[in-house]
Amino acid sequence: MLVDPITVAAASPTPALTFAVVSYDATGSTRRDVTNGYLLKFSHSQNAKSGERHYMQIQQMKTAVDPITGGNASLTASVSLSVSFPTFGWTAAEKDALIKALTDTLADGDVTATKFNSFQS
Repeated sequence: MLVDPITVAAASPTPALTFAVVSYDATGSTRRDVTNGYLLKFSHSQNAKSGERHYMQIQQMKTAVDPITGGNASLTASVSLSVSFPTFGWTAAEKDALIKALTDTLADGDVTATKFNSFQS
């Protein structure tokens, strides 16, 4: 199990986050940062035929004014990372490197989160 709580240092524009366990079982956990309205979910599965799967999702909840009705609406946005590996063929280091390759690509100036969010591909 990961540490409880998970603390993430502030990195503009994201505030410092402290994710405390809300629920935990053999397949994963759900954690909440009550100060900033974030939820963090982890899940894992392993199957002899299909291999292993790992899933991580962050959600941000907020209340915003609906531009059509003018009323308040409770909204949730999320970002997920899904990882799948066959039962053999990749070492732990190779798995780590492949995940890092994806996050490095998103952080690269040729891609960036802003470009990704602007429907560029």
